[in-house]
Amino acid sequence: MSKELEHSFITQLQANQNIVHKICRLYTNGADAHNDLFQEITIQLWKAFPKFRGESKFSTWMYRVGLNTAITLYRKSKRTIDTQDFETVSFKISAEDYDNTVEEQLKLMYDAVKQLNDIDKALVFLYLEDKNYKEIAETLGISEVNSRVKMNRIKEKLRTILNP
Repeated sequence: MSKELEHSFITQLQANQNIVHKICRLYTNGADAHNDLFQEITIQLWKAFPKFRGESKFSTWMYRVGLNTAITLYRKSKRTIDTQDFETVSFKISAEDYDNTVEEQLKLMYDAVKQLNDIDKALVFLYLEDKNYKEIAETLGISEVNSRVKMNRIKEKLRTILNP
């Protein structure tokens, strides 16, 4: 790989590495699993970079490679990744007027999202990242119409999970 290509990769990876961290947070909970997945996604990005043709934004391409890597590893393992319970890492402020309603709602939402299949989880992640349906479709390799239909079905699934 040429020095220019290497420099371009490193520069773009550094500018967009939060994408990889967000994917890692979505598919893992523990620090070790997070770091392992981050490293694996970075390796896959590096291997695939010479084939990146710039037909989409670098960040869209990163989402696609990162999500595909996470989903592939998750499926290959055929086991759940060692994680920490939410309760063991959440900290509460001891102020008397502390209201944990939002925190509890977020925990319920994350628990509901974790019950979805890998593709639906990825779609929700991209949706919550404020990606438009065109970008979601490009990232996941589905049609824009399909991404809209899937998202509506996922919203209904989440409503059912959260309000049985």
